Amino acid sequence: MPSITLNVNGKSRTVVTDPTTPLLYVLRDDLELNGPRFGCGLSQCGACTVIMNGAAVRSCSIAVSAVQGKNITTLEGLGSVEHPHVLQKAFIEEQAAQCGFCMNGIIMNAKVMLDKNPHPTELEIRQGLANVLCRCGSHARVIRAIQRAAGERA
Repeated sequence: MPSITLNVNGKSRTVVTDPTTPLLYVLRDDLELNGPRFGCGLSQCGACTVIMNGAAVRSCSIAVSAVQGKNITTLEGLGSVEHPHVLQKAFIEEQAAQCGFCMNGIIMNAKVMLDKNPHPTELEIRQGLANVLCRCGSHARVIRAIQRAAGERA
């Protein structure tokens, strides 16, 4: 099998894998990054979302060979326990997760949204998260957390 070099969270990482392997599997199994989750495997739920060259993408549906030379950021690449990203901090302060399974997709999509629109309205936040499947009851806290993060970025 060929070796494939990826730029993940600002670091160059080389893996030996089948080039058709979904990026999600390489991130979780080979690089031990557990932010992106396996949800549906069909690019519909958003649990596996990563940021690739500034865009939110579903890592379950992208072959690892297609991401060579691109910058990949996972949830772990946003911040650390000691220095959380403003979004991570806001989600903790607002207690914006219940089961937490969808939070990777929500936070990664919110990051891309805030990078493009630093001060979104509530409607813009809701529209920006519409493609992430979530069934818990923390939606109001999620909205507040994103609004808090937007305010702290100002």
